[in-house]
Amino acid sequence: MTNQSQQPTRTADGAATGPPAAAGPPARGLAGLARRLIRRRIPLFAVIAVITAAAAVFGAGAGGDLSSGGYTARGSDSARAEKILDERFGAGPPNMVLLAAGRQPVDDAAAARAGRELTERIGHLSGVGHAESYWTSRDPALRSKDGRSALILVRLSGDDSTANRRSGTLVDELGGAQGPFRVTATGTAVINDQIEKQSDEDLTKAELIGAPLTLVILLAAFGSLVAALLPLLVGIVSVVCTLAVLRLLAAFTDVSLFAMNVTTALGFGLAVDYSLFIVTRYREELARGLDVAAAIAQALRTAGRTVLFSALTVVLSLAALLAFPMMFLESLAYAGIAVVTLAAVTSLVILPPVLAVIGRRIDRLDVFARLRRRTPGSDPERGGAWHTLATRVMRRPALAGAGVAVLLVALALPFAHARFGLTDDRILPPGAPAQTAADTIRKDFSGAGTDPLTVVLPDLPAKSRTTELGSYMAGLSAVDGTVRVDGPLGSWAGGRQVAPPGAAAAAFSDARGAWLNVVSDVNPNSPAGERYAQQVRAVPPPAPALVGGEAAALADTKDVLKDRIPYAAAVIALSLLVLLFLFTGSLVVPFQALLLNTLSLTASFGAMVYVFQDGHLKWLVGDFIHTGQLEVTVPVLMFCVAFGLSMDYTVFLLSRIREKYLASDDNTRAVVFGIDHTGRLITAAALVVATVLGALATSSLSLLKLLGAGLALAVLVDATLVRGILVPAVMKLCGRANWWAPGPVRRLHDRIGLREG
Repeated sequence: MTNQSQQPTRTADGAATGPPAAAGPPARGLAGLARRLIRRRIPLFAVIAVITAAAAVFGAGAGGDLSSGGYTARGSDSARAEKILDERFGAGPPNMVLLAAGRQPVDDAAAARAGRELTERIGHLSGVGHAESYWTSRDPALRSKDGRSALILVRLSGDDSTANRRSGTLVDELGGAQGPFRVTATGTAVINDQIEKQSDEDLTKAELIGAPLTLVILLAAFGSLVAALLPLLVGIVSVVCTLAVLRLLAAFTDVSLFAMNVTTALGFGLAVDYSLFIVTRYREELARGLDVAAAIAQALRTAGRTVLFSALTVVLSLAALLAFPMMFLESLAYAGIAVVTLAAVTSLVILPPVLAVIGRRIDRLDVFARLRRRTPGSDPERGGAWHTLATRVMRRPALAGAGVAVLLVALALPFAHARFGLTDDRILPPGAPAQTAADTIRKDFSGAGTDPLTVVLPDLPAKSRTTELGSYMAGLSAVDGTVRVDGPLGSWAGGRQVAPPGAAAAAFSDARGAWLNVVSDVNPNSPAGERYAQQVRAVPPPAPALVGGEAAALADTKDVLKDRIPYAAAVIALSLLVLLFLFTGSLVVPFQALLLNTLSLTASFGAMVYVFQDGHLKWLVGDFIHTGQLEVTVPVLMFCVAFGLSMDYTVFLLSRIREKYLASDDNTRAVVFGIDHTGRLITAAALVVATVLGALATSSLSLLKLLGAGLALAVLVDATLVRGILVPAVMKLCGRANWWAPGPVRRLHDRIGLREG
């Protein structure tokens, strides 16, 4: 147990008392910060207004600086193959695919002539590096099964962002009627461009849904319209600054397009939550008889300290994403860390001067005054529903705790058959032009070559470029699922050469090496695609070879995730164990928190599979294309974000339990007090975060639906089943051992532990 003699004197309700505002030594720490902010509130308001206005102007164009993609592992064989292919050979898989459909067969003389002319015209357009089609290559894989449609494969030059923007212009120019054909477009550049546009629309829709619902929740929590508007104000400032932060980050590193949707929701929700707890503590201190300045100082000394700890727990959880070399995860880590820090800082800096101006008018416009069950004179030891629930749970802790634990484990069972893939066109809503075109290609074309494997031999000796390379191409073409292998020696299929080198053969080699195009009829974004990539890699090459393409990228990404997950888990576990020890002085409570927070995520992981992989209960989140698999990086992202949020509420709860325990030395009484005095607030805070994150589920993009619904469910389960039942059950069973630490460790905490003040 922590040395109580060094703690401040406390009242019966566990609130810290302190000297009057004008007495004693000058206030230090957060209390001192509060007093300084109050004294300088007029110039501070001016600074905040200027910073917010500048952030609004600077952040307005943030969306245009963000990047699509980034789901595959950087530095893997597939990524290196793609880089070499682009930089040395100016080649690579097509990133734009045009589907030309007509009434007449594509081999009709007039149609063939029009097809060749269209292909040639596209090849000369600005931003197009290369274009080929069925009519120029005579590749039967580029003709539909019914012979009335053909494909034009386009390689757009420039980086991904440039290609994406250019694809949007080309779709407008080439889409629709083109001679005897009706042209539709798909491919990675087109899909990413449509994702970007849809993401912008979804962000606006989520904000329009989340903000009003948040105000309603805050009104229900506070009763007072004045008090409810304060967290909303801080949340809005946080979002405005978040957009500026995203644009600033994008100037130094690639930032995922989805960072805007996820981090604005996260930043808004946390800023509102942190403000909710500070304003609530301020009202408590006013009711206890402190003057306005002292109440603000005490609120920051207690709730403000908890806000800092809570923000730090979320930051540490998000930092674990940096263990994964994928731009999507890394950029969300950088952006998330910045945004969470910003949410904490804005709540700590903006609220003190604003509260000083509002003063005791904080309870004005109490729209739910008649409905409140508690009155200012009620017994603080006799609470409402949360007090009753905690008391009942602690009478039969083993039964209650085991029941909830079994339920959560059962909800996680669907995750046992989870299947993973990469993001493709099916992230778009049903009926989206790029998705419809891609679906048509999947159904009507066999081995179309739109997603081939590419084999790069960066250092191929000249002596190996004939017989040995030919044997290698023969071996690749004999792999089950291979349709054709193209390279500097022509085309090979079924283990033999089927076409001699043509005019395009020179593009497959340079002075140092060569590359091969391996076309298959296997779905690259599937377990079969993974197995196929492994079989291709198993064919002995004449020189070191790198295999790229979507199937290889999927296999590499899953391997990297498996390798890095233990490191990320260690980062989260060790950092949060240390932090919670510094916060509580206990060695037991931190391990409890890690276990219970992990258990709180089980329902979300089960729901991910049950709804988004298996396609059940789709009506709950709106229509989407169910692919039978999950995007491979999303569970990692969801775990880190949801774990941080659940630990966030853990800190708030433990802060009040610890307060009471230090005052009463009664574990049972302290736990009931903590549950009762934070239950309503944590529920409101969780509802706010679940609302703004759940608003992402209204998106038309399935990845945002998955993130929004999964995170909202995790937060709600944590705030109810875990905080309301599992925590009191476990802490009752552990008793005074909750606060145990060996003597040397306890003395270490006395020296370096983090305290209020």
